[in-house]
Amino acid sequence: MKIKLNPILLSIPLFLFLSCGSEKANTIDLSGQWYFQIDSLDQGVSEKWFEKDLSDTISLPGSMAENGKGDDISVNTKWTGSMWNDSAWYKSKKYEKYRQPGNIKVSFWLSPDKVYTGPAWYQKQIDIPDDWNGKAVSLHLERAHWETTLWIDGEKVGMKNTLGTPHDYDLAGYLSLGEHTVTLRIDNRIKNIDPGVDAHSVSDNTQTNWNGIVGAIELKARPLVYIENVQIYPDVAQKKVIVKGTVRNAAGKAQMTQLTLMAKTSGIGENLESKVKEMNIDSVGKFEVEYPMGENPLLWDEFDPNLYTMQLSLQSQKGKHEKEVVFGMRDFKADGRQFSVNGRPVFLRGTLECAIFPLTGYPPTDVDEWKRILTTIQSHGLNHMRFHSWCPPQAAFQAADELGVYLQVEASAWASIGDGKPIDKFIYKEAEDIIATYGNHPSFVMMAYGNEPSGDRHKEYLAKFVDHMKAFDDRRVYTSGAGWPYLNNMDYYDNADPRIQHWAEGLKSIINAEPPQTEFDYSELIQKTPMPYVSHEMGQWCVYPNFKEMSKYTGVTIPKNFEIFKETLEENHMGHLADSLLLASGKLQTLCYKADIEAALRTKDMAGFQLLDLHDFPGQGTALIGVLDAFWEKKGYVAPEAFREFCSTTVPLARMEKRIFLNTGTFKASVEVAHFGKVPLTDVVPKWELSDTDGGIFAQGELSQTTIPIGNGIQLGAISVDLKKAEKAQKLTLTVHIGENKNSWDVWVYPSKKAPIEKAKEMRVVQKLDAGTISYLKNGGKVLLNITKGDIAPDVGGDIGVGFSSIFWNTSWTNGQKPHTLGILCDPEHPALADFPTEYHSNWQWWDAMSHSNAIILDDFIPDLKPVVRIIDDWFDNHRTALIFEAKVGKGKLLFSGVDLHTDLENRLEAQQLLYSLKRYMAGDRFDPKTTLEINDVNNLFK
Repeated sequence: MKIKLNPILLSIPLFLFLSCGSEKANTIDLSGQWYFQIDSLDQGVSEKWFEKDLSDTISLPGSMAENGKGDDISVNTKWTGSMWNDSAWYKSKKYEKYRQPGNIKVSFWLSPDKVYTGPAWYQKQIDIPDDWNGKAVSLHLERAHWETTLWIDGEKVGMKNTLGTPHDYDLAGYLSLGEHTVTLRIDNRIKNIDPGVDAHSVSDNTQTNWNGIVGAIELKARPLVYIENVQIYPDVAQKKVIVKGTVRNAAGKAQMTQLTLMAKTSGIGENLESKVKEMNIDSVGKFEVEYPMGENPLLWDEFDPNLYTMQLSLQSQKGKHEKEVVFGMRDFKADGRQFSVNGRPVFLRGTLECAIFPLTGYPPTDVDEWKRILTTIQSHGLNHMRFHSWCPPQAAFQAADELGVYLQVEASAWASIGDGKPIDKFIYKEAEDIIATYGNHPSFVMMAYGNEPSGDRHKEYLAKFVDHMKAFDDRRVYTSGAGWPYLNNMDYYDNADPRIQHWAEGLKSIINAEPPQTEFDYSELIQKTPMPYVSHEMGQWCVYPNFKEMSKYTGVTIPKNFEIFKETLEENHMGHLADSLLLASGKLQTLCYKADIEAALRTKDMAGFQLLDLHDFPGQGTALIGVLDAFWEKKGYVAPEAFREFCSTTVPLARMEKRIFLNTGTFKASVEVAHFGKVPLTDVVPKWELSDTDGGIFAQGELSQTTIPIGNGIQLGAISVDLKKAEKAQKLTLTVHIGENKNSWDVWVYPSKKAPIEKAKEMRVVQKLDAGTISYLKNGGKVLLNITKGDIAPDVGGDIGVGFSSIFWNTSWTNGQKPHTLGILCDPEHPALADFPTEYHSNWQWWDAMSHSNAIILDDFIPDLKPVVRIIDDWFDNHRTALIFEAKVGKGKLLFSGVDLHTDLENRLEAQQLLYSLKRYMAGDRFDPKTTLEINDVNNLFK
C-alpha cells in the first residue's frame, strides 16, 4: 500500500460527504415476519433444515418469548443461572403448592412467560436489487443471542458467537441479483464456551436467556472498495487525533483511492479543514492520519459532553464509500490514586446495570430508552455506570456520549478462567470485538474482563489479559476483574473492601457492630493501594417488595416471586400493611446507602464507588436492593433531589463521634466537603444550622470563607454547640450549606435529669416472669417485661438475626446471612413512645435497641394483637414480628419489650430513654391493652 498527501485535493467540496439518500438505497431492512421453527431435538443441521421451508412464523426484531414461542415453566425447566440456596424451592414444604401444575411460581427470579434453551431456526426470502450489481453486500444482525449460523440458499456462510457486538457476515460470493433464501440457526445454550451461568450476558437471573435478534437486521451494500473500520485516538494535549483504519478491496485488483477526512462538531466550535490521502490498495490496506483539531478543541466530560463527527469519504473507480464516526476529545486516565478526565480529578459515583429489562427480557437498542435510564441515574447524582459481566448495545454508548456518563464495560463473563478452556480465547476475542465496535465512544472509559473471576490460574491469565488490552487500545483504563484480583499491572482496582457491610459479615459489620458515628473512612485501604481504588458493588441494602409495582409487568416476565411474597403476607394477616412496610424499610435502606456513600466521599483520594444498585435486581433470590424499581422508576420514599444531597458533585460532610447526647453535653462536628465539580468554588462561606423537627433553629453559624478546590477531604471548620437548652427529648438535625448544596444528619438529645414518674411504684419492671410476678400480673398488676437478648425460643423469633441495618442482598442467596430484618414500623404518635422521639421507621436512635433485641413472632396469636413497635421481617417468611407489644393477662396489663433495657444500662443513653418512655406510658391512664393473652401463651415464647 502506498500513501501520499495530495494538496490539490484539499479543496474537495462538502457535498461529497452528503449521503443520506444513498445510505437508504444501500440498506435493506429485514425486520418483519420471518419463517421459524423450534429445533428442540437439535436435529435441524443433520436434517438440513437450511434446505427446507420452515413451517411457523415469527416477528423480528424480537425474542421467541415476545412471540409466544417456547415452553411454559415447570419444575423440570432447565434454567441458565445457578440456584445456590434457591434450590430450597424444589424441596421446601412451604413452596410445595407453588410446584403444582397450573400454579408454578418460582421465588428466585422473574418468571418468563415462555422459556426455551436450544437451537431455533429463522428464514426469510430476500431480493437483491439491480442497482446493487458490483457491490459488496453484508448481513448485519444487531444483538443476536447468541450463537448464529448462516446459510444462503442452503450454502453455509459461517458462524458467529459474540455476545456484546453485532454479528456481521460478509456475503461476497453468496449473492447474485434477484431472490435468495436467508436461513439462520440461533442457539442460546451454553456449550463449550462457558461465560458462567450467572454472567448477566446470558443468565435467567437478569435479562432472561432469550433466543432471537432484537436490534437492526439489515443487508448493506457498499462499493467493492470500502472503509472497513475506523478508530480515532484523541490527543488532548497536542490538540489532535490520530485516525487509524482499514480499507478493504474486493474488486480483484489493486485500486487507487482518495480518502478525505473532515471533523465537525454539533456544538459551536472552530471550522476544521479537510485532509486527504491517496492510497493504492491491494486486497486490504491500513491507514493512519494525524488530524489537527484546531486551537481550541471542545473537550468531552460529564459537564460538557461535546462530540465531534469524523466524516470520511473514500473515492475509487468502484465508487464512493462514506463513513461517519462520532468521537470525543477526552483523556481519561489513572493519575496516582485518582482518575482524571482531561487533567481534572474525577470521582466515580456509579451504579450497575445488570441487564434487567422486565418488559422485554433483553436490553433496548434505541437511544431514547437509554437516555431515560442514564438521565435517571444523573438525577440521583451519579455520573457512572458499570455493566456487570456484559456489554450494552450501541444505543447505550450513544446515549452516554450525549449525556456525559462514564461507562465500565465488561467482556460478557463471570467465569472460571485461566485453565485453557475455550472461554479463555473467547474473552480475548470478545474484548477486542467490543473495542473495535464501540471503542470510539468517549463514554467508554473503563474495562474489565468481567465479574469476580475464579479458576486456579485466573491471576496469571488476567495479568496477561491486562497487558494485552493496554497494548491493544490505550483510550481507556483497564482492571483485571470486577471484584478481584489485585495485580500490579492494572490501571485501577475494583474491590469490595471499602464498604460498611461485606458478604458473610453479618452483624459484625461497621453499621451493625459499632454505635452510630460518621468518623470512619477507608484511608488505610486507599493509601496502601498505589492506583485508583473503586468500591465494588457497594450497598446491596434491601427493601420490602412494592406490590403496586406488579401491574407494570406487562411484557415477557411475570413477577411470580412477588405473588408468593404477597400471598404469605396476607396469610399472616398483614396485607393491609404492605405499603407501610415498603415505606418504612425504604427509609432505612436510604439511610444505609447514605452511610455507605458518605464514608466513600470522606475517604481522601478514593476514586469512586459502584453501587449495587440504584434499582432492583429481581434475580439471585430476588434482591430488592434499589431505591428505584426494576423499571428505573420511583418507589415513593426518597426523591432524587434528596438522594443528591449525599450523592452529587459537591457534598458537604460532617464527622461526628456520636449521634446520641445528653443535654449536659456538647454537640461537636468537624465539617468537610467532597467537591468534584467542573471548577473550584471560590469565596465560599459555608453555613450550618441545628434545627428541631418543627423547623425551629436550635443553633446556627458560619464557617470561614474559603476557596474549595476539586477533591475531597477538604476541611472547612468545626461546630460546637452547648446542648443545655434542650429540656426535653428531641431530634435535632444538623444541616450544612455550601452554596446551593446541602446535606444533613440527625442527632438526638435526651435530658440528663428526667421528671419523676408518678405511680412508678405501681408497676414492676422485670427481666423474667417468675411465679411472684405472674401472680402479681394476674391479680391486676402492671408489668414491664424486658428480656435479655437470646431469651426467645428459636421457633418464635429466637433464630431471627436482628441488626440495625437492612438485609444485605437477600437471605435466600446469602444462605440466611444476618441481619434477617428490615428495621421497624411503628406509630410515632403512640403514647408509649412519647418520650422517645421517633419517626414511623428506623433511624439511628434505634441502633441500640436493635442491637440488644429479640424478634418475637406473633403468628400463633390472634390478628388483633397489634405490636406497639413491629420488626419488619424478611419477605420470604413474612412473620408477624414484634419488638414491643402489650396485652391483658388475667386482670393485669403486660408490656412486653423484646429490647433488653437492663444490661449495661448506665452506658446506653437510648435504652435509658426508651425505658423511661415505656414506664411513663404504663403509669398513665392510656396504658389499656385491648387484646387478652393467657400466661402460657407468653411463657411459650421463651426457650
